[in-house]
Amino acid sequence: MSTADATRPTALVTGASGGIGEAFVRQLAARGVHLILVARSADKLEALAAQMRAAHGIQASVMVQDLTLPGAAGQLQERVSAAGLTVDFLINNAGFASYGEFYQLPLEHELEMLQVNIVALTELTHRFLPGMVQRGRGRVLNVSSTAAFMPGPLMAVYYASKAYVLSFSEALSEELRGTGVQVTALCPGPVASGFQQRAQMEDSKLLTSSSPLLAPILSAEAVAREGLQAMFAGQAVKVVGRLNKLQTLTPRWMPRAVVPRMVKRLQERSH
Repeated sequence: MSTADATRPTALVTGASGGIGEAFVRQLAARGVHLILVARSADKLEALAAQMRAAHGIQASVMVQDLTLPGAAGQLQERVSAAGLTVDFLINNAGFASYGEFYQLPLEHELEMLQVNIVALTELTHRFLPGMVQRGRGRVLNVSSTAAFMPGPLMAVYYASKAYVLSFSEALSEELRGTGVQVTALCPGPVASGFQQRAQMEDSKLLTSSSPLLAPILSAEAVAREGLQAMFAGQAVKVVGRLNKLQTLTPRWMPRAVVPRMVKRLQERSH
């Protein structure tokens, strides 16, 4: 790596093989940021990394890692250290959901969701933050959701996991004030990606209804763009979309007992 290259920051992006993660990768590469791409899909990561190297002249390392496995975050940090890489921007984007009544869903799947959405995110943040603080600069972008602002019947664990990410990120943002390091929680609503298909919720009213009260489905590119802008600006919380911002205020002015029933009606299947 040349001296000029060494002065460029490096971003580690989890869930980098598609959706918002891929959009982060493309937009960071266009900014001249070196990359560490993390996901389970080796072929997709290698192809994307090659594209970014060719198009933008950046360094792009591929690290295949399954974050559903306990200890994965530690293994990932060891691999980053062994490669002699420094993480300046940590993008905790990996995450997934499930759809249905909690007691009927496979417990293993729910625990894997917690492992990725909460445990791996927390551990990666803890492992890479000390170096950022020591250097006096760095950014952590945690992908939360508008789901973080309310309970979510039929997606109970997912909504709860995103509430954790929001609260965790806001707390760290305050703890790190004055250190040169900033933590941002990115909170989009529904995004056009493979997320809904994996959760098997394509026919949810939340996605199929034409009600003007529901926010439109966002593009992964738009969400990534606003997320990176918020991260570089040092913003603690970024809710993407004007209508989404209004929806996050709903629990503040509605009786608490009403909110879960309202969310459940929106999440029910349309047929």
